[in-house]
Amino acid sequence: MEYTPARQVLSKYFSQEIISKLEEEGVKFLYPTQLLAIKNGVLDGENIVLSAPTASGKTLVAGLAALKHLEEGGKVLYLVPLRALASEKYKEFKKFFGAFGYKTVLSTGDYDSADPALGKYDVIVTTNEKADSLMRHSAPWFPSLTLIVADEIHLLGTEKRGATLEVLLTRILMSEHTPQLLGLSATIGNLEDVARWLHAKPVKVDWRPVVLREGVYYDENIFFADGSTRRIDSLGNSVLSLTYDTLRESGQVLIFSPTRRAAVAEAKKVANISRKFVAEGSKRVLQEASRKLVSLHADKLTHELAELLLRGVAFHHAGLSGDAREIVEDLFRAGHIKAVVATPTLAAGVNLPARRVVITDYRRYNVELGYQESIPVMEYKQMAGRAGRPKFDKEGEAILIARSFEEVEYLFKKYIYAEPESLQSQLGSEPVLRSQLLAVISTDEKIRSMDMLEKFLGRTFFAQRYGTFGILPLARKNLEKLIAGGLIEEKNGVLNPTFLGKRIAELYIDPDTALEGIRLFKEHESLEVLGYLFLVSKIPDMTTIGVRRGDYEYLEEVLEDRGREIPYQVPQDEIEYEFFLSYLKTALLLEDWINEVPEDSIVEKYDVGPGDIYSLTQTAEWISFSLSQIAEILGFHEHSVKLSVLSKRIAHGVKEELLELVALKGIGRVRARKLYEHGYRSIYDLAVADEKELLRIPGFGPALVKAIKQQLRSPVESQEEVEEERLEEAEQINLEEYFGV
Repeated sequence: MEYTPARQVLSKYFSQEIISKLEEEGVKFLYPTQLLAIKNGVLDGENIVLSAPTASGKTLVAGLAALKHLEEGGKVLYLVPLRALASEKYKEFKKFFGAFGYKTVLSTGDYDSADPALGKYDVIVTTNEKADSLMRHSAPWFPSLTLIVADEIHLLGTEKRGATLEVLLTRILMSEHTPQLLGLSATIGNLEDVARWLHAKPVKVDWRPVVLREGVYYDENIFFADGSTRRIDSLGNSVLSLTYDTLRESGQVLIFSPTRRAAVAEAKKVANISRKFVAEGSKRVLQEASRKLVSLHADKLTHELAELLLRGVAFHHAGLSGDAREIVEDLFRAGHIKAVVATPTLAAGVNLPARRVVITDYRRYNVELGYQESIPVMEYKQMAGRAGRPKFDKEGEAILIARSFEEVEYLFKKYIYAEPESLQSQLGSEPVLRSQLLAVISTDEKIRSMDMLEKFLGRTFFAQRYGTFGILPLARKNLEKLIAGGLIEEKNGVLNPTFLGKRIAELYIDPDTALEGIRLFKEHESLEVLGYLFLVSKIPDMTTIGVRRGDYEYLEEVLEDRGREIPYQVPQDEIEYEFFLSYLKTALLLEDWINEVPEDSIVEKYDVGPGDIYSLTQTAEWISFSLSQIAEILGFHEHSVKLSVLSKRIAHGVKEELLELVALKGIGRVRARKLYEHGYRSIYDLAVADEKELLRIPGFGPALVKAIKQQLRSPVESQEEVEEERLEEAEQINLEEYFGV
């Protein structure tokens, strides 16, 4: 297919110098996706919602629109749903916009800051939650934004995070100086509805640079949607047969399994095939990657992955550490590993195309409901969209696996021929709406009356879809609870946040989390560490780990021995009791973490991965800090001090005696303990220490010792310097430093 020369189209919008630089960056031709977006006014300031397949050029549409704004003195905010995707886009944009002299920054996490230093950057890449937090803190640079890009905008319809994006965009739509909005997605069932809500033009593109062929595998045949059939040599297992067929033709395969356990088990089976296709030039690269993984994490899961890498295959799921997932992704993109078995979270995250995508099961066990359910069409389309590697493949194949001939027909109708589901607003959920109401009333002075609140709710995507009839009674009910909880005051029709309510909104926690903490503070003068950890594990903001049947015995022993430390009655109801044990198990994991139990032991004991530990401890740290702030506001000084110390211990995974040492950069839990055991128990001890003596400690090389001494000699930095330094550090999540390896 012939593409349109970029210069021919872009000369209307950019100088010849900029166009020449674009060509140097590889933008010599424009895809149909970019042409249609430009034709609909994306470079003329029009709001656009663009629905186009994966790898069809949506990111360049955003890049060109952003460049236009930057050339005119504007500022760009790029929103993504996941940190992994934010990191990927940051790397891509730092190089692209850097070529034109513009600065890009990545900002994720830390929901208690306005991040004023971000104002010095031209392109800000962040998650939806972080952007929402910045708006709640009235970030001073927010009004200077001229373009906001919402990538993966279809996640507006997801249960847990969709409302955050919806409210964020609604507030932007109601702001005095509304920036240009650009929504991007590969799959939106009701594109026109979303576009109408955003006052945008709907632009739908079906073109892909690599043709996608969708089909169903059954009885040694792939039945394709175009009516053709492909015979596959059977190896006695559907996944293995499809994998072998792909690899022998020099392709790569991405296999989606419904659970983590299934992904690991499938990868081990695939290894018997993939090892035969590892190129000689890849063997040394894989050996080095395997050694690196083992040096970073000593747990069984990472060791299993390291072994599989040597055989040209990997598994990929959220239980792995961030650096392990990144290693897998880089090796697959470079062609060193031939197959990746992943859970569906990968489909909504980083871009990892393969010649053939295999979906092993269209059913998934719903833990909350307790039965198998079919995956949504949108999820299937997201997975299928990964098929086909631009520049390598002429075609990509997305294959579902059937277990009967009747199921073949069902899968075609249910998924291949079907359109994605319409996006639904999530604001109708009572807890979700309550949290969002507190946020908008607390942080937006324009929304301080019922009339203005009704106007705001009338501007939401929920109202666009269903009107305000359903949401207004629910809003009034939630307001009554917020008023009763002392978070909002109503007087003469005017709504005002209390100091406590405003702080809760700024801290980015669920109001119920705060109210539960306050209840315990009033009932108990103080709690043991396990009591605080149980509180943290029980409240709405926290994710807990599941309880296995084999866990009951030891958890009940803990209850018998240490039940007095837990500030809750053991429930009699069987279902509530299982939840109670889940909270206890999560609290015990956190307790082991802060008592410096090795990571690999925690992974083994609690049946989690390094990535789970990182996620759980990050959330628990934030909740502990937030509760300490609330306790301080209300005068519960002892609770505040204990929770503040606890949050720092969770952040670093150490006993209290090491907190002073881990405050130094490069000193994680392992190195801090080594220093302590060698007699260096404070900053002062290190300040007066002889460098030669420090070098005798295992793991302390010249560079590290020099860095420690330099920190101790540095003059006090200004707040602005500290803020900029924090942003630079946040550009990459460095788990190696985090775990102190």
